[in-house]
Amino acid sequence: MAAGSKMGDLVSYKNLVHAVAGAAGSSVAITSFYPLDVARTKLQVEDHREAKYSVFVLGDIMNEEGLQGLYRGWFPVVTSVWCSNFVYFYTFNGLKTLAYKGGAKPYPAKDLLLGFIAGVVNVVLTTPLWVANTRLKLQVSKKKIDKRDDHGKVNKASNPSTTTYKGLLDAMYKIARDEGVRGLWSGTLPSIVLAINPAIQFMVYEAVKRRLQKYADAKELSGFVYFLMGAVAKMIATIMTYPLQIIQSKLRAGHFHQGMIHWLKTTIKNQGWLALYKGLETKLTQTVAMAALMFLTYEKITAFVFRMMRQQFTAKAKVG
Repeated sequence: MAAGSKMGDLVSYKNLVHAVAGAAGSSVAITSFYPLDVARTKLQVEDHREAKYSVFVLGDIMNEEGLQGLYRGWFPVVTSVWCSNFVYFYTFNGLKTLAYKGGAKPYPAKDLLLGFIAGVVNVVLTTPLWVANTRLKLQVSKKKIDKRDDHGKVNKASNPSTTTYKGLLDAMYKIARDEGVRGLWSGTLPSIVLAINPAIQFMVYEAVKRRLQKYADAKELSGFVYFLMGAVAKMIATIMTYPLQIIQSKLRAGHFHQGMIHWLKTTIKNQGWLALYKGLETKLTQTVAMAALMFLTYEKITAFVFRMMRQQFTAKAKVG
């Protein structure tokens, strides 16, 4: 009976609403700031690139690939974002329902643990999608390598690429074929460690949200407050975990043939500790704005749906 009750708490319409709202909010956010995501990936992975700031990388992409280059691979990314956030929001809210059942008092440490567990579940289920996405975004730049002649002129020569990916499913199939199934989970270890990023984000967000709801004596806050809370929570989480995100991106791109530790030692020796924060300004600009927009959209969708559900329930009660 108890097991059935717990399963009912996990598999519920309420959790489904949270999952769909979170997935929709994240899809809106990534679409709005997608060019910055492309620039951030290139900054993190392409060590040969001369441009070191997002605005210049965006300019390079325009010159090399045209306007379409800024949105290259958008559909697979949105698909992956939707799936990833659906899994995360569903798991996180399901675990919250179980953890705080019976009037248990919520507190930040528990939110952190629940967020981390949800993040690990998300990583295990969706890493193949993100490995394929990273390869898709980078394959154009791998084909075009800037070679300078004796006069310093750039010659964009074609670099024969061993594999060409035609889409998300095709990329996953070819990665598994060429590198084995394990290749689809490249970067899983740092990704699991990085599950602490959304855990920190949701811990901060939930703690601030509860405090403001208590202060305002209102369950629903304004859109601007949701936007601001999401931005602050993501900024804190990103700064604390950024070096791991660089390692994650390089692993997904198929780097580290000599090992992650070797890369860390070589990078710090040759470029200094600041190299571990390369692309941080792009990441902050992109993810903070994205998180803020995502939480705003998510909160408004859930509030609207639950309000409609209450109205329908009240109408049925009156009829009954």
